[in-house]
Amino acid sequence: MGPVTGISAGQTVETARRALAKKLHAAGIDSAELDARLLMGAALQLDLTGLITSISRRLATSETLALDGFARRRIAGEPVARILGWKEFWGLPLKLSASTLVPRPDTETVVEAALENARGLAPDRPLRIADIGTGSGAILLALLHELPHAFGIGTDISPEALRTARSNAVNLKLSSRAAFVACDYAAALSDAFDLVVSNPPYVRSSDIAGLATEVRDHDPRPALDGGADGLAAYRALIPQAEALMRPGGALVVEAGHGQSSDIESLMTAAGLTVDCPPKPDLAGVPRAVSGRKLLR
Repeated sequence: MGPVTGISAGQTVETARRALAKKLHAAGIDSAELDARLLMGAALQLDLTGLITSISRRLATSETLALDGFARRRIAGEPVARILGWKEFWGLPLKLSASTLVPRPDTETVVEAALENARGLAPDRPLRIADIGTGSGAILLALLHELPHAFGIGTDISPEALRTARSNAVNLKLSSRAAFVACDYAAALSDAFDLVVSNPPYVRSSDIAGLATEVRDHDPRPALDGGADGLAAYRALIPQAEALMRPGGALVVEAGHGQSSDIESLMTAAGLTVDCPPKPDLAGVPRAVSGRKLLR
């Protein structure tokens, strides 16, 4: 099987980068230029500065083979983050595994909403956070990064996901303020929390087949499948979260397109007060839904 990129040993880094971007673009990949830069950096073990200063360097055979392997995987629909094994979220590099979602920019809206809800909570003691279905630990670790006196617990039903989250906490030097527990949603938690966050599975089961290849074939199905109406996870986790929250505490969850009003109704039914509109993502989609537990 010949190379798919047309890149050969002896070509310069810049010539190879352009050839790779052209091949990815021809395959219908919108982010071809960015993907080519990231894959070149991974194959050559260079950061952006290194790529810029090495544009005239000639490629070795081993490097062209690595690039060709990366190109085949990307053209077949594998996300760049899966190929690299990591993804940046909230400015933090996060390792991935087969049991974790690739963190997406939309989910940063949940972090923003959670930080807004955290203002004024627990002013005289460390804030306690629970991240239900933590995956790679993205939301929890972003919050701990921003809230230096907070402590958080992430739960997940997947031991592999929890190993990944723990590794990310260690790499980000946040492990002293983070713990991880294997359980279904919040079933194993009993302490009182000031802030509960979650990005649960919310895709309708019947819609999964129509998702983009990058998601359908590479993200773990349990982290996507929200049941017949996409709301099964919320029905389970919202009552659990309400029982765990201190009076005055807040719950913030990610919502799929068109789901925010149904989630607000579930929060209200569980005894939470919804007193602010969902926070939209950059596309204007209501993405982060918040509810509070009233002071008694």
